[in-house]
Formats: sequence, structure tokens, C-alpha cells
Amino acid sequence: MEDKKWALVTGGSRGIGRATCAEMARAGYNVVINYKSNEPAAQETLRLVKEAGGDGEIVQFDVVDAAATQAVLARLLKEHKIHALVNNAGITADGLFAMMPRQNWQSVIQTSLDGFYNVTKPILMSMLRVKKGCSIVTIASVSGIIGNRGQANYSAAKAGLIGASKALAKEIARLGIRVNVVAPGLIETEMIKDAPRDIILQLIPMERIGMPEEVARVVRFLCSDDASYITGQVISVNGGMV
Repeated sequence: MEDKKWALVTGGSRGIGRATCAEMARAGYNVVINYKSNEPAAQETLRLVKEAGGDGEIVQFDVVDAAATQAVLARLLKEHKIHALVNNAGITADGLFAMMPRQNWQSVIQTSLDGFYNVTKPILMSMLRVKKGCSIVTIASVSGIIGNRGQANYSAAKAGLIGASKALAKEIARLGIRVNVVAPGLIETEMIKDAPRDIILQLIPMERIGMPEEVARVVRFLCSDDASYITGQVISVNGGMV
């Protein structure tokens, strides 16, 4: 099993995370699938990973919980060398800023930004021993680039991920570790299940909602040697919205 490179995908039990796990398996990786609470969904992702030709395991931890994350990753890093990290875990708690409860602000910010720190730092310390060929890709959002009404918390969180990734990319580029961001637009996931389709389609020049697999293929590219001279970039996958 250790002949293959390993990838860790946070929030890998559904949506973009699940599609990314399967795509990384098709690219030749074994995959560690992180999930917060839905074990059956994570097991289904693992099945898809194996179906795609890879192997892997599921690991349960909440990226916001620093102690739990550290404990799981310490065990994981004793067993595997992680060559690719995909920071995908994120949540929404939409509402107009003027009426937004503090908890809705904090939970969204913490999941994205504290989660980024809690996962990326220990993985990075391990990558520093491997260096060449390692890649960190973080999933942001079009909301973090242009903002979105009713998503001040989500837009702030995703914009923060872009800034953190750009800074980190500059810090470690000389070490051979690349850091990039993928910023999806409206993608066919649970996050938009209640969105008014007729309205949101008017916002997309391509006049369709994207698929998780279309985002996952960009993540796979950024983790591959084909992207060996790409770091500190934000790649938008949004049908032409910006």
C-alpha cells in the first residue's frame, strides 16, 4: 500500500470532497477520507475510491477541534507520508449580516480558518521531510472573491483561506511544496439544494450549475506534476461568473 502516494481530503464524505477523493484515486493516490459525523457517507466514499483503483481509510475528526485533529494526524503521519492535502471541510450558515447571530459567524469562520490551521500545520511539518512533489490545495469559493449577499461569514472565511494560502505559498515555494486554491462557483451539492435555480442560472454565463467532478479534476491537476510550476494561485471553477 505504501508504494503509492497518499492524499488527505478533509470533508471527504460528500459533494466536492467525495468527488475529489475518487479523482485522486484515479490519479494513483491512496486516500485518507476525513469526516466529521456521517460514517456511512464516508464509507461510501471509500467504496468509490476502491472502485476507482485506489485504497484508503476513513478518519473521524472535527477540524475545529484542535486536540482531536492533532491526535488523529499524529497517528496517521506515523503510518503514511502525505504527499497531497486537500482542505475541503467547510460549512454555511447564511443570513444577512445585520441579523447574524455571533455563533453563525464564529462557526463558519472557525471551520474554514481554524480548520485550515489545525490540519495544514502538522501535515506541512511532515511534508517538509518529503518536499518535492508535495501539494496543498484548499477549496475556497467564488464568494471569497466577489462576496455574496447573505454570506458575509462565508465570504470572509473563504477570502481568508485565499490570503492564508497565498502567504504560505510564498513561504515554502523554495522547498518544493506547492500551495494553491480552487474557488468553485455554484456546484451541484447539498449547499445549493434549496437555492432558486431559475435565479441562480441567470448569474452563470454558461447557464448551468457545475458538477463536483469538474472541481475535483482541477484539484487533481494541481496536485500532479503537470502543475509543477504553479503555486500561490487561485483557480476559479464557476462557469464564467467572474
